[in-house]
Amino acid sequence: MNAKSLLLISAGLLSISALTRPVYSAEGESRPVMITRLFTGPDGLTHAEEIEVKFASGGGVYHLLANSGAELRSTPPGRVNDYHTASRRQYVFTLSGHAELVLSGGQTIQIGPGSIELAEDLTGKGTVGAEDRVVILIPVSGP
Repeated sequence: MNAKSLLLISAGLLSISALTRPVYSAEGESRPVMITRLFTGPDGLTHAEEIEVKFASGGGVYHLLANSGAELRSTPPGRVNDYHTASRRQYVFTLSGHAELVLSGGQTIQIGPGSIELAEDLTGKGTVGAEDRVVILIPVSGP
């Protein structure tokens, strides 16, 4: 791995720590950090559920699923994927840009900076439309 790639991955991983800090409302109240889990349902289609990141009182660490490697990926404006599945189980951290995920039954999820998805829909059916977007992909190893 060359020095530039290592630097980009390091910068991206540092950004993850900023994404997983509690978010505060204008009133100073802490809002939970959420991960959207995308998975294939028994109907063979892609579905979503929200997972709240649980930190210990006063701070703490949330352990992601076991993983190996990381990628920074940029997608061009206007990119639309027809129905497709995740290429592997992976976390997707959006650093910039926006996308709309269209799931089974027409459900849509808006994705933007700070969004975290756990993509496990390896056999489902969903689609993504995006503007210029930069994401960090972290593959999940094991079951």
